Amino acid sequence: MEGCADAAPEEAGEAPSLVEWRGIAKPLLAIVAAFLVFYFLPIESARLQEAVISSLALTRWYAREHVLLCLVPAFFIAGAIATFVSQAAVMKYLGAGARKVLAYGVSSVSGSILAVCSCTVLPLFAGIWKRGAGLGPAIAFLYSGPAINVLAIVMTARVLGLEIGIARAVGAISFSVVIGFIMYLIYRKEETQKAQAALHLPEAPVTRPLWQNAVQFALLVAVLIFATWSRSEDASDVFWNAVYAVKWWLAGIAAVGLGAILVAWFRVKAAKVALAAAVVVALALLFPGSPLAAFSAAIVAFGWILASTRGETQSWFLSSWDFAKQITPLLLGGVLVAGLLLGQPGTEGIIPSAWVERLVGGNSLGANLFSAVVGAFMYFATLTEVPILQGLIAAGMGKGPALALLLSGPALSLPNMLVIRSVIGTQKTVVYCSLVVILSTACGMVFGAFF
Repeated sequence: MEGCADAAPEEAGEAPSLVEWRGIAKPLLAIVAAFLVFYFLPIESARLQEAVISSLALTRWYAREHVLLCLVPAFFIAGAIATFVSQAAVMKYLGAGARKVLAYGVSSVSGSILAVCSCTVLPLFAGIWKRGAGLGPAIAFLYSGPAINVLAIVMTARVLGLEIGIARAVGAISFSVVIGFIMYLIYRKEETQKAQAALHLPEAPVTRPLWQNAVQFALLVAVLIFATWSRSEDASDVFWNAVYAVKWWLAGIAAVGLGAILVAWFRVKAAKVALAAAVVVALALLFPGSPLAAFSAAIVAFGWILASTRGETQSWFLSSWDFAKQITPLLLGGVLVAGLLLGQPGTEGIIPSAWVERLVGGNSLGANLFSAVVGAFMYFATLTEVPILQGLIAAGMGKGPALALLLSGPALSLPNMLVIRSVIGTQKTVVYCSLVVILSTACGMVFGAFF
C-alpha cells in the first residue's frame, strides 16, 4: 500500500504524451469551435433568421414529399437486393470482372429507368455496391438515376430551349459511363483484386426461380415510380398527365400484386395481408383527398408483415432497416445544412442569391465552375431545377453555366455526398464529386462557346 501511495504523486505529475495530446486536441477544438459559433451567433440578423426558417421548411418539405414516397420504398428495394440477389449474380453482370459493355450498359440503363432524385438512388446504389458491383458500374448507376430523367430533359428542352435540352441529354448519358469508367481506371488495382477474389466465390444456392425475383422487383419498382410520378406543367404532355391522374390506382395495383406474392411465394399468412389491405382501403375511402394517408398505412403494414414473418421476409426487413438507419440521418442533416446555406426556391439562405446571380453571368471558367459547384451542393428535387434555372437565366445567367448546373445539380447534393462517403469512403467520394464538377464545367464552357 505504501508503494502505491508513493507512486501516485509521481504519476500525477507526469506530462501527457504526444499521443494523449492528440486524443485531447480534437474534442477540445470541437468544443471551442462550437462555443465560439454560439457565442458570436448573430441571432438578431434577419438573414440568419430567414436562412434558419428556410432550412427547416426545406427539411419539412423533404420529410413530407420524399421520405415516405421515395426513400422508404427505395429502402425496401435495397433490402430486397441484399437479401434475394446473390453476390455471384451481381458480380457476373456488374462486378469488376464483368464485360465492360454489359456492366456499364446495364448499370446506366437500370439507373435511368428509375428516374429518381439524387437522394432516392442512394439506398439502391448502396445495395448493389455491398453485393459486389464494380466501382465503375456502381458509379454509372449512381449518376444515371437522377441525371437521366426523360421528363426533366423534355421540360428542359421546352422551357429553356431545344439546344440546352439536347446538350443535357447527351451530357448526362455520356457522363454516367465516362465518370464510371474513369473511376474504374483510377482504382484499377483495387478493382482487379476484387475481381480475382470473386473468382473464388461459391455459387449461391437458387431458392427461387429468376422470373419470380424479376416479378418481385418489377412490382417494388412500380410502386416507387407511380407513387413519385409528378404532374407535368406542360398541358401538351397528355400521356404523362394521364398517368398522373391514375398514379395511385397504378401504385395500388402493384401493391396488390406484392400482397399476392407475399402469400404465394413467401409463406405469409393470408390473414395478415387481408388485414393490412382492409386498413389501407378504409383510409383511402375515409380520406379520398389525402392519398398519402393510405400510402403511409400501406408502408407501415408492409414493414410489419415482413418483420413479423420468420424466414427470408424477416431478413428482408432487417436489411432494409440497416440501410434506413445508415442513410436517413445523413440525408436529413444534409438537407438541413443545404437549406441553411442556399435556402429553397423563393427564399434566401446564408449565401445571398444575388451573389449567385452575379457570379454565373457570361461563359468564363469561373462562371461555369461556380455553377457546377453550387449545383453539386444544392439539393434539387426532381424537375425543380428547370424553373430555378429559368429565373437565373432571366437574371443574366449564361447558357454554359446553366448547362453546367443541370449536369452537376440533379446528380449531386450535400446530403447525397454525405451518404456516398459512408458507403465508399472519403477519397472515392471526393474523386467522384470532383469528376462531376470538372466535366460539368468543361461541358458548360464548350456549350457556352457555341450558344
